[in-house]
Amino acid sequence: MARRRVAITGIGVVTPIGIGREGLWAGIRAEKSSARVATRFDPSPFRSHLAAEVHDFVPGDHLEAKRAKRLDRFGHFAVVSAKLAIEDAGIDLSRENRERIGCTMGSALGGIGYAEEQVGNYLVGGLKAVDPMLALTVFGGAASCNVAIEMGVSGPNSTNAMSCASGTMAVGEGFRAIRDGYADVMLSGASEAPLAPLCFGAFAVIRAMSTRNGDPEHASRPFDRARDGFVMGEGGAVIVLEEWERAVSRGAHIYAEMLGYGNSNDAHHMTAPRPDGTQAARSMRAALEDAHVDAGEIGYVNAHGSSTPLNDPTETLAIRQLFGDHASALQVSSTKAYYGHALGASGAFEIAISALALQENWLPPTLNLEDPGEGCDLDYIPGTGREAHVEHVLSNSFGFGGINAAVVLRRA
Repeated sequence: MARRRVAITGIGVVTPIGIGREGLWAGIRAEKSSARVATRFDPSPFRSHLAAEVHDFVPGDHLEAKRAKRLDRFGHFAVVSAKLAIEDAGIDLSRENRERIGCTMGSALGGIGYAEEQVGNYLVGGLKAVDPMLALTVFGGAASCNVAIEMGVSGPNSTNAMSCASGTMAVGEGFRAIRDGYADVMLSGASEAPLAPLCFGAFAVIRAMSTRNGDPEHASRPFDRARDGFVMGEGGAVIVLEEWERAVSRGAHIYAEMLGYGNSNDAHHMTAPRPDGTQAARSMRAALEDAHVDAGEIGYVNAHGSSTPLNDPTETLAIRQLFGDHASALQVSSTKAYYGHALGASGAFEIAISALALQENWLPPTLNLEDPGEGCDLDYIPGTGREAHVEHVLSNSFGFGGINAAVVLRRA
């Protein structure tokens, strides 16, 4: 079968800066961080006290009460994001061949937060105090499986657990399923609910998170000299990917066209990126080759930009390796200062934001960037967003274990 084109026709999100596609974009245009002192548990025992939490999210507003009760927060984010995405795409599932609709999701940690809560119940009240749904809600695959059950779709289905690259990889695999003819529509994205004491503490122990506890809104500082780690976030995002001709024929609104996907592994270290950036550059190169797009055609890069001491200069180095002289003309930003680092969900957030940036002719800024750090010497759109008409964007995600993933989008 000939390679098929892939459109983005729906965006559904639950994020700390907004719920739904309109809420997300309003949050981006507000140019404010959502980081605060964590309220879902007492963070005082830890070095970092900060989190980007999703507030005003009531699962029962989107799901039947019985269904909502059978899911944990990780599942709520996944299923509600998918429902919002399908609504945004204007797809009536009752009229579809649901065997041609699939779901690919990502999650670094699955339902670990809920499992942690249930361990506490077990230690106090024994097995009878444990939620009978525990085994069915917390495994990573519960994300895509519960989306499939909720939507009644039986096409290709998987959830990957590839750390902070998992959302981008899930969207990439959904793209391939349509491009190669295995599905006509894919619900692809990620869900993450890591804001629980043990999970949060594990990242605090390895000094991955910011300790700027007295100034939460300025704690996440991608590419800034004063960056000292990320702010942990949560949420979910699902992108509706659709075969291009099908989308056009039904008069769908197309946010962007997805052109390519690439991934690689540093094969170097579980937490530190490969210092020479070669494999990060290789994932971007693979995405460009898959897209049949020259590096010089990329106008904007939505960077992983985690606000950690090692990632930001290494990603900059990788961008310079790949783009050469064009790197100095590139517009680059990290949007994680808005909503923290939602681990696996971040890449899905950022693909949604990249598609909207293409549509709206406006590039989001890197918030809190005041003094670029050593090795951080690109145009990171500091502080304030920018009106810009670009044809192609690239979005990066990098994760523990040396996972690198990138996608290329084109203006619709």
